[in-house]
Amino acid sequence: MRAAGVPEPGGGPVSEVLRADGVDFVRDGRPILQEVSLTVRAGEHWALLGANGAGKSTLLGLLGAVVHPTRGAVEVLGRRLGRVDLRELRAHVGHVNPRHPLTSPLAVRDVVLTGVTNSVEPVPRWRPSPKQRERAEALMATLGLGALRDARWPTLSQGQRARTLIARALMPEPRLLLLDEPATGLDLQGREQLIDALEELRLAHPALATVLVTHHLEELPAGTTHAVLLRDGRVIAQGRAEKVLTGDQVGKCFDLPLALERHEGRWSVRIRRA
Repeated sequence: MRAAGVPEPGGGPVSEVLRADGVDFVRDGRPILQEVSLTVRAGEHWALLGANGAGKSTLLGLLGAVVHPTRGAVEVLGRRLGRVDLRELRAHVGHVNPRHPLTSPLAVRDVVLTGVTNSVEPVPRWRPSPKQRERAEALMATLGLGALRDARWPTLSQGQRARTLIARALMPEPRLLLLDEPATGLDLQGREQLIDALEELRLAHPALATVLVTHHLEELPAGTTHAVLLRDGRVIAQGRAEKVLTGDQVGKCFDLPLALERHEGRWSVRIRRA
């Protein structure tokens, strides 16, 4: 069943990209998510924050049509999970996991192009079109990979791999990009280059919606518009980032007395001393 006024995937612009209504998720009899509701619209950039085990990656999997809710409803691009071909739907959602299983010594350019076929290896006898090659070049340029187009995957740093996987996920021109802790394992240089690339991406694709999972506020790009705080599988706050990301609310999320500061759009956090 399609939400009123929302076109099919592949159609025109969509205002409402994601909707979760009263979602529960239970695994092996244990509740992972409870009564989660969330709406993401085109051009919004959400941060999903919480401690380890809060349910962040599980919620991202629901939003990316990887798993189904135990109770409640999830709509992705106007399509309700349980009433849609998930393979078709996933073609319109870019899901980036920094622990991608790729091991082949492909060049960056070829890794990015595998996003067209959604494969780990190049598909035999498949050749990208000139338009697809042009898009791959444009994405590599936006994400700061232009000089690395011929570099082999095993030679890349963790940060370079993260940016390559983002470019790969964007090849099918998705309306939604899901980022599961993309700064995992990065040093300071890699983290800042990744965050800068995400800002460039936001400017180059104003209609793209993103949801970024992290438990470090320092990893949030300045263009983050909204935030969700999860604790023990429940939403304790959500809305505009500047209203949600406060010392009191983030402190409640992580069970710590915290003080937050924001400078040039970026957040920093420390324990508040008596």
